[in-house]
Amino acid sequence: MTVTGGHQAPAGTSTRGYWWWIRRRSVALDVGLALLSALECVLEGVEFSGDTGLPVPVGVVFGLLAGSVLVVRRRWPIAVVLVAIATTPAEMGFLMGLVGLYTLAASDVPRRITVVLTGMSLVGTFIVTYVRLRQSVSEQADFGPGVWYVPSVSLFMSVGLTAPAVLFGLYIGARRRLMESLRERADSLERELSLLADRAEERAEWARTEERTRIAREMHDVVAHRVSLMVVHAAALQAVAPKDPAKAVRNAALVGDMGRQALTELREMLGVLRAGESQGVTSAVAVVSGASGERVPLASVRRAAAATAAAATEEGPRLHELETLVAQSREAGMTVELSVEGEPRPYAPEVEQTAYRVVQEALTNVHKHAAGAKARVRLAHRDAEVAMQVENGPSDGGTADAGLPSGGNGLVGMRERVLGLGGVFVSGPTDAGGFRVSAVLPERVADG
Repeated sequence: MTVTGGHQAPAGTSTRGYWWWIRRRSVALDVGLALLSALECVLEGVEFSGDTGLPVPVGVVFGLLAGSVLVVRRRWPIAVVLVAIATTPAEMGFLMGLVGLYTLAASDVPRRITVVLTGMSLVGTFIVTYVRLRQSVSEQADFGPGVWYVPSVSLFMSVGLTAPAVLFGLYIGARRRLMESLRERADSLERELSLLADRAEERAEWARTEERTRIAREMHDVVAHRVSLMVVHAAALQAVAPKDPAKAVRNAALVGDMGRQALTELREMLGVLRAGESQGVTSAVAVVSGASGERVPLASVRRAAAATAAAATEEGPRLHELETLVAQSREAGMTVELSVEGEPRPYAPEVEQTAYRVVQEALTNVHKHAAGAKARVRLAHRDAEVAMQVENGPSDGGTADAGLPSGGNGLVGMRERVLGLGGVFVSGPTDAGGFRVSAVLPERVADG
C-alpha cells in the first residue's frame, strides 16, 4: 500500500507524474474544487475589503491565496482546516471549511486531532455567527426576539456547517478502511487457496508414487515366486533329462503349470487394475484444480489412491492357500516343514494377503539364495494378531545360490507391507548360518 495524505493507494498503483494524487480524476476534482473555493474567497474578499477599508486588490489576492489551499487537501488536510478556521472571522472559505473537514474526517489522521480541529471550527463559526447575528438584531429596532434566539440560531448554523461534513467524512473513511480490509482478506484467501492447491498437487503426486510402488510390489510378488520356481524346475529338468526321462516329463509339466498360474495371476491383477482406473489415482489427480481456485477435497486423494489397492486386495490370496504354496516349493525339491498353531479364523483381507505374501517372498528368497536348504514355516493364530516365521538352514555347499536375478527389493517390500498395516517385521541371519523372516500382524486394520 502507498499512503499519501491519510489516503491509501491500492497496491500496484503508481503515483508517478501526479505528485500526491493517485488517479487523474482526483487531480481534476481537487483542482476544480480549489478554483471554486478561490472564486468564492475572491468575492468574499472584495466584500471584506469594503467592510474593513482595505484596498480591494488586497482582498482579492488574500481570497485567491486562501481559497487555492484546497488543492492540497489530500496531502495536508490539517493545513486546509487550519486555513479555513483562520479565515472564519473574515466570513470567507465556507466551501474550503466543508471540504477540509470532510477530508480530515475521512483520512487516517489521529481521531484526537480531528476532534480538536472540528471543535475549533465549530467554536469559531459559532462566535462569528453570534456576533454578526447580534449586530443585525440590534440594528433592527422593531425586531425584538427572545434572549435565546441569537445563541440558538448561532449554534444551529455552526453545527450545520461542521457536523454533516465531519459525519460524512467519518462514514467514507470507515467504508474505505472496510474495503481495504476486505481486499486484504481476499488476497490472503487467494494465497491460501493457492497453497491448498499446491498441497493437493503434492498429495496427488504422493498418491501416484504410492500407486506405482504398490503395482511394482504386486508384480514382484506375483511374478518372482512363480518364475523362481520355474527356473528351479528348469534347472532340475536339464539335470535329470538324460538320466530319468519320466522325472523330466513331470518337471516339464510342473514348469508349464507354474507358467500358466503366473499368467493367470498376472491377468487377474491387471484386470483389477484396469477396472479400478475410474476410481483410482487418475480420478484423484482429476480433482486437483488449484489453478481455477476451486476448493480441493484433499481427503479424496487418499481415498482414490487406495481404491485400486483395496480392489486388488479383495481378489488376492488367503492364508488357507499356504499349504498349496508350500507344496509347490516341495515339488521344486525344497524340504519345507509347515506348522500351524492356534485355531484358524478369518482375518481382514489385507491382513491375510500380506501374511501370504511374506511367506511367499521368504520361500522365494530361499529358492534364490539358499538352494538345497531346509526351510520351516510357522503360522500362529493368537488372540488379536497373527504371526508368521520362515526360517531356513544353511544351503548345500554345491548349490549355494541358484543364480537367479535379484533386485534387492524383496525384504523392503515385505517390511513396507507389514509396517503399513501396523505390524512388526524382523529379518536377519541365524546363528546356524541360515536366515529368518518374522512378522506379526494385527487381526484388524484400523481405519485411516
